[in-house]
Amino acid sequence: MSTPSNNVWAPAQVPVGEPGVPTHWLNPIPSLPEPLPPVVDDSEDQYRMKLQRRIRLQSMLALDADTNSLIPIPEAVREDLANIGRPTPLTRARALERRLGTPAQIYLKREDTLPTGAFKLNSAMAQVRAAKEEGAERLVTETGAGQWGHAVAFACARLGLHPTIFWAAISARQKASRHALLELLGARVESSPSSVTELGRRVGSDPTMVNGSLGLAIGEAVEYAAGHPETRYISGSNVPHVLIHQSVIGLETKAQLAALGVSPDVLIACVGGGSNLVGFMAPFFDDKAARGDDLRFVAAEAATSPRLTKGRYEYDYSDLGCNTPMVKSYTLGRDYELPPTHVGGLRQHSGSPIVGVVHHADLLEARAYEEKDIFAAGHALLMAEQILIAPESCHALLAGIEEALEAKRAGEARVIVICVSGSGTHDLEGYVEKVIKQ
Repeated sequence: MSTPSNNVWAPAQVPVGEPGVPTHWLNPIPSLPEPLPPVVDDSEDQYRMKLQRRIRLQSMLALDADTNSLIPIPEAVREDLANIGRPTPLTRARALERRLGTPAQIYLKREDTLPTGAFKLNSAMAQVRAAKEEGAERLVTETGAGQWGHAVAFACARLGLHPTIFWAAISARQKASRHALLELLGARVESSPSSVTELGRRVGSDPTMVNGSLGLAIGEAVEYAAGHPETRYISGSNVPHVLIHQSVIGLETKAQLAALGVSPDVLIACVGGGSNLVGFMAPFFDDKAARGDDLRFVAAEAATSPRLTKGRYEYDYSDLGCNTPMVKSYTLGRDYELPPTHVGGLRQHSGSPIVGVVHHADLLEARAYEEKDIFAAGHALLMAEQILIAPESCHALLAGIEEALEAKRAGEARVIVICVSGSGTHDLEGYVEKVIKQ
């Protein structure tokens, strides 16, 4: 893997403060090694762009357009982040190290400790707070595994807003406990494909689409917002403002490692839309530019949705209804048949253009893993550390275990830092099927 030379790539220097809730978000776009490809709208009279400007929060559109590298976090949002448990712990997995017999140090950035059990709350609190300040009372969104839907329901209950959530059908069926919790929090939950949108009714008549997808849920949520002027549409991944919000993960990690006097050799995250990965890694872009191949970024994806390892780098729509403008990233194509799995958070045909740029610049190693293998890794962590993590996070964990075993073979004291994006509390059905029943 090559790295752009310093005279070509000069990412912003990230100040490392004391561990705590960051005072600023990091905008990854000015620090990208290549320009972000422009959004494309080939519709008549720029309908898709106009629709996005009408249904989205104005403050989030402004954040997308912000060109500053460091953006102050509003004090109310900082208080929200502190109240939900930020900064999250950076835990050294010593028992796992002993189990593997590796000289490597393995650190886990524990987003699973947040109240909803996942990193998604970092953006949900910021967006719902912004919606309240803009006077919106009703929000609509989509969710894959349910982590984003849970975060939105939590934030809305906290701040008094009313959410409608389109949830990819396969995950909605698999996660009955989370489904119940969303409704207890006051959310209206629609299994996608649903009967409440034209897109849902049309796609729902196709027997091959009964499991739904995140792309379909996005399409339904956008259509719903278009038809309900009092409702604003918010996203949980892919778009720039979400990745900006998630930079608190990497900023905290960088400060925590510095406080320990530790320098990472490998940073690993799972990748779906890309918000946990970019949020975790972007604060280390300056280190990557300085160290080159001595600091590696690894993206772990699902073998059933292998965008980075088998996809094409081209323009595509994020939603099956084609109501969003096209963006350029790695895509499997909207017609790609996504198999039913217990990894709903990675089950989508395309991802963030920011991830696309980083991977296209050859800064990001991508690995794809089978479902049975990632659950086995998650079980190994549970037995060693008594930490139960989400199947999405298990992909990053498995990549970390491979790195630790390679360090063992090489006799290297490698420092491996893994983003644990979510808890496995609501994924027990997957563990039962893939671990206990095997």
